[in-house]
Amino acid sequence: MKTFSAKPSDIDKQWIVIDADGVVLGRLASRVANILRGKHKATYTPHMDCGDNVIIVNAAKVRMTGKKRFQKHYYWHTGYPGGIKDRTADAILSGRFPERVIYKAVERMVPRGPLGRTQMKNLRVYAGAEHPHEAQQPTALDFAAMNPKNKRG
Repeated sequence: MKTFSAKPSDIDKQWIVIDADGVVLGRLASRVANILRGKHKATYTPHMDCGDNVIIVNAAKVRMTGKKRFQKHYYWHTGYPGGIKDRTADAILSGRFPERVIYKAVERMVPRGPLGRTQMKNLRVYAGAEHPHEAQQPTALDFAAMNPKNKRG
């Protein structure tokens, strides 16, 4: 019996849409990272991009447990001396680009390097309920109903 190794012709990519309304951020991010990598498929190959395309809607309505919304900080550096800046998760979620919270959570769960960057291109996150990918006929994944802990009231 030989180990299966997927070739580019063997890879079948699907489109999945997930509603993030009331869903816990970390649980959603870990599931989406596995889907992007393709680990939910029997044909998973570590060195190939065999994951699916994921669309996340209602990113502005994602939940965080405990006090993370107010105590979690996102840091970046401007490149100048003393130029470290930060912003809380609450400021980002109530700001102009709330989808960045989900994007960063998933990005930090995907491997760094060329393959991880390629897999992250298969993720699309939208703050509202609308998305422009109806032509791809995405299948809906009801993540909130998978486990009672996935959704917060």
